Amino acid sequence: MQINILGPVSISANGEHHTIRANKVRAFLALLALEAGRAVSNEDLTDELWSGHMVGNTRNALQAHATRLRKVIVGSAHQSQGASVLRAVHNGYLLEVPPERVDSNRFLDLAARGAAELSVRPERALELLQQALGLWQGPALLDAGDGLRARGAAALLDERRLTAWENLVSAYLAVGDDAGAIAELRQLVARYPLRERFCELLMLALYRTGRQGEALVLFQWARRRLDEELGIRPGALLQRRHTEILAQDPSLTLPSAVMPGRREPAAAGN
Repeated sequence: MQINILGPVSISANGEHHTIRANKVRAFLALLALEAGRAVSNEDLTDELWSGHMVGNTRNALQAHATRLRKVIVGSAHQSQGASVLRAVHNGYLLEVPPERVDSNRFLDLAARGAAELSVRPERALELLQQALGLWQGPALLDAGDGLRARGAAALLDERRLTAWENLVSAYLAVGDDAGAIAELRQLVARYPLRERFCELLMLALYRTGRQGEALVLFQWARRRLDEELGIRPGALLQRRHTEILAQDPSLTLPSAVMPGRREPAAAGN
């Protein structure tokens, strides 16, 4: 059984995908999945599901949602494992599944491994990051309700997704697939026009494919967007990239142009 929260909250088992219709049951599962293998108190569950609104008997309400969730688990797995997977513990509930059974944990693991490989084995990084991003089915915790924990976790996961995309296109550039990087980056720049790193990497990819003019036009477009929407100037890294492209800086062809923290080996005799 797999728990999915990178998109709509759902359960996958035996090759089948099972959605959860009841809003509170989805929120209940989402919070337990975020703490897979660890108990969540009734108080935290109550705060998440009802956000401070008065409820007559929260313990009974939680028991009712737990019963409904167990039925979903049993139905999805086609076996009587609902009670063992979802357990009532002292003053709370526990979703007893390994953390890797939750797609967000698999994503974070794959993304971290991909980031670690980026500067040493970019081909492997590309593979890992594609796997990580392939787990997403929409915005994180899309229908998990408005509880503070769900919204906080969703914001964190969405930010990690953007970082994984940055690393993915960096891996494309590092292996010399500039066209692949451009294809990804055009979509990302259109979707996140204020994310300067995406614009910077697209400028680099365009320059490397002989489209210096397009790269410079892109910088002017980004500068206008930042000014109109936020009233700020481009950051230092984006401005430096613009200056390097204007000067046709030879360093733009080096791996360090993609990964600024990486140093090029010194020439022999230096």
